[in-house]
Amino acid sequence: MKDRLLELLKRLVPGGSVVQRTVKSGVWVSATKISLRASQLLMLVILARLLAPRDFGLMGIALLTLSATRRFTDIGINAALIQDKKDNVDEYLNTTWSLEIGRGLLLFAFLFVSAPTIASVFGEPDAAPILRVLGLIPVLYGLRNPAVVYFQKDLTFHKDFVYQSSGGLVQFVVGVGYALYSPTVWALVFASVAKTATLFVLSYALHGYRPWPTFEVAIAKKLIHYGKWITASSLVGFLYSEGDDAFVGWFLSATSLGFYQYAYQLADTPASEVSGVISKITFPAYSKLQSDLGELRSALLQTTRLTAFVTFPIAFGIALVAPSFVPAVLGEEWRPMIRTMQILTMYGLLHSITRNFGAVWKALGRPDYVAKLGFLRVCCIAILIWPATARWGIEGTALVVVGVYLFPMLPIDVYLAADIVEGRSAQLYAEYLYPFIAASVMFVTLRSAANAVDVSPLVEFAVLVPSGAIIYFAVAYLLEWQFDWGIKQNLRTISDGLR
Repeated sequence: MKDRLLELLKRLVPGGSVVQRTVKSGVWVSATKISLRASQLLMLVILARLLAPRDFGLMGIALLTLSATRRFTDIGINAALIQDKKDNVDEYLNTTWSLEIGRGLLLFAFLFVSAPTIASVFGEPDAAPILRVLGLIPVLYGLRNPAVVYFQKDLTFHKDFVYQSSGGLVQFVVGVGYALYSPTVWALVFASVAKTATLFVLSYALHGYRPWPTFEVAIAKKLIHYGKWITASSLVGFLYSEGDDAFVGWFLSATSLGFYQYAYQLADTPASEVSGVISKITFPAYSKLQSDLGELRSALLQTTRLTAFVTFPIAFGIALVAPSFVPAVLGEEWRPMIRTMQILTMYGLLHSITRNFGAVWKALGRPDYVAKLGFLRVCCIAILIWPATARWGIEGTALVVVGVYLFPMLPIDVYLAADIVEGRSAQLYAEYLYPFIAASVMFVTLRSAANAVDVSPLVEFAVLVPSGAIIYFAVAYLLEWQFDWGIKQNLRTISDGLR
């Protein structure tokens, strides 16, 4: 048994062709994401029973501020190193390390000094000390070993699995352990700091490179030149991915923010996990295929098909079980977020099926598309978010976020993704059709059955999850058999890549 396990692990170490390395890396990235999400969600579920929604809102205000400062100073160094055609980028790492350390110290100083002012803007003075402690995170991040970029650049995600999952485990243990001792917002704070500290230590344990504080102007200019659009997209990315959170926290209350952010975290699972896995491994793979447009177009269609196949049932499934999951698992006090959670599952779906496009644009030297499209989306949301939130609360905010993504963003994203690989928009839309049909049949069938039967939320949730999986895969099988959808070939390619 032990020998078989060792042989399996040996086979999963990324190697072989680009396709084989990408598939094997996908296994490790999936394992990383699953372990992180499982530990994070389990921690949040436990803490939802111990802490109040306002505690999550206070932490949300602090994390929003931290995210804003980090994004507004993101110069895209890691993306530049991954995209660089050289396999060995050691010559850049010392300058990278110096830049990141300087950035971390600058952010800590800013957060420490401005914490009271920022807290007063949100009308929550209790957020100030939280902000000051979380200021340690960018310092620790800046001090980590810059050579961890090789985990992605070389598609050696088995090392990244150990690196990331260990941090997630420490976050879970510290968060839950402290909450059991003292059920306050500080359980969330100390958990986040402990995770970053663990990653700092492991970055040196898992890679032999040892940085030295040197700074070469020519190298810095080269990195920053590539990263300028990454910086712009990071700035815009904060506004469209977290600007709604900031508005809710400012316009409504910390409690409303707690409901909204928690609903978002649960609803956005398809985008943050499945498409995150695919995007993370396809950016390096696309970068290696950038000289062969035909191969790149084929890879884009196949990854779109696979992403849609997995994310449609997850998104529809979350919307299906939300009314039973929230009271049964989180508790009755979280009921106000059910409708918002259901609405945001559609955002998670739309985000998921288009997120992979960014990897193609970056690989083909057009990272500016991410920034420009993000700016358009921010403008659309800015026009609508105030009146919608004032009228319908956090449900109105969610409707705006989903509505803007549905139109005009989805048609534009699809057109540009198809155009850059010299394909057609219809090819990408076709990849969404079959999973949409299968997921819709699953949702309508089970929602009708749930409405017709009166059972406890816990029983309903326990029955809906396996039933949904069975119905979706049964319909998907029939569609593949009848119309030669292509997903069977995708799954066979993944299986062959593991050999």
